[in-house]
Amino acid sequence: MTKIDLITGILGAGKTTFLLKYARACLDRGERIAVLENDFGAVNVDMLLLQELKCENCQLEMVSGCNDPYCHRRRFRTQLIALGMQHFDRIIVEPSGIFDMDEFFDLLYESPLDKWYQIGSILTIADAQDRGNMSEEMNYLLASEAACCGRLVLSKIADDESPDAAAERVLGKLNPALEAIQCNRRFTAADVLAKNWDALTPQDYLDLSESGYQNASYVKKFRTEALQSTVHYFMRFRIPDSDLEPVLQTVLRDPACGQIHRIKGSFQSDDGSWHKLNMVNGNTEIAPVPEGQAVLIVIGEHLSLPAIDAHIKSVNTADDYVCI
Repeated sequence: MTKIDLITGILGAGKTTFLLKYARACLDRGERIAVLENDFGAVNVDMLLLQELKCENCQLEMVSGCNDPYCHRRRFRTQLIALGMQHFDRIIVEPSGIFDMDEFFDLLYESPLDKWYQIGSILTIADAQDRGNMSEEMNYLLASEAACCGRLVLSKIADDESPDAAAERVLGKLNPALEAIQCNRRFTAADVLAKNWDALTPQDYLDLSESGYQNASYVKKFRTEALQSTVHYFMRFRIPDSDLEPVLQTVLRDPACGQIHRIKGSFQSDDGSWHKLNMVNGNTEIAPVPEGQAVLIVIGEHLSLPAIDAHIKSVNTADDYVCI
């Protein structure tokens, strides 16, 4: 049977960055894998960011552009059937940061998927940086997407904070969030991988791939389709290289734009080459990619589309720029 892993985590937690490292470790072990990007949104920029994984032993697929949850479920199932017939060693699924875990379990209990797939590991990525007081919706997503995981993996541990202290602080938010949705599970330090990702070893990744999952029930306080407004897309822009990072840092710092957790996307530079971008407060990562499209995804809470749009329009030079 093909093992299927699920990598969950709330918006901006760092799922795609982790998936790149995790998938590469699977390939290094000689596994033949497929990566399935499973997103409710109209644009899946993560697929662009994963292109470096493409090789003889790695296939990239996606489910996207369907805001109707029933339509989305059908497309997800169709992709799993198509991949299941190809006898991969492992399928790695990265859903949107807004995801109903029941969709994953329910589909894998259906025929013929139940005969082809074995649930491997559910890994939840949790941002170790202090986001302050998260909204009730974000606390719900954090708890619901972590409840069944085999391991909680911390991202973005600050250089001046010990991993143990970061884990204790994250658990101090997660466990009350689990209690709020009437989930009996409580996490301890033993459930957490708190380590700088650059220091992860092949054995660490092997352990993660064998960490499994837990059955946990909880009360659904929100419908996933009611939470989609936490992401805005800005597409077909053209911004001079000298203006791009400064304007996006302004967006991150401007309270009128909302509480922004992350900006990611891809863009074409002045010389015509394509780059991927990942930005949080205090840190910007830009790296070349072979191809792309001009899109920025702003992730956060209480976002103001007009305020963000005004900043981007002030430096945009493209006539067909749009935002949604």
